[in-house]
Amino acid sequence: MLNTDDIRRILPHRYPFLMVDKVLEIKLDERIIGIKNVTINEPYFVGHFPERPVMPGVLIVETLAQVGAILYILSLKSEGNAQIYFMGIDKFKFRKPVVPGDQLRLEVDVTHRRSRGWRMDGRAYVGDKLVAEGKLTALINITKGGQDAKK
Repeated sequence: MLNTDDIRRILPHRYPFLMVDKVLEIKLDERIIGIKNVTINEPYFVGHFPERPVMPGVLIVETLAQVGAILYILSLKSEGNAQIYFMGIDKFKFRKPVVPGDQLRLEVDVTHRRSRGWRMDGRAYVGDKLVAEGKLTALINITKGGQDAKK
């Protein structure tokens, strides 16, 4: 299990864009399960929507991408600094609104792996209800001493 301090050592994101609160399970190169606690204090609820706050779907996708990035970075077996670039989303569906007080359980499974790119299936749940799902693509860049690594 990873806590917020562990996650901050892995991901470059910071408030208000660090979206992962903890990681419950990791199987390197294969699967990860993370948690995002959705609170009324999230800055996007001020305008989305003031009378009926709903977490924007694009931020659910970003949260899944961050969970996938944690798995990707921890699965690397190379030295240097890893920068993960979110390259694409496909076939995303949003099934239920996510509101303050919900806890998102984020499950990401690797479906295709190359040396610098991964494809992953992501699913977000509130309790046992599927609220969003789709496919993510990410690319990694590893730098050594400030220079891009050649692969």
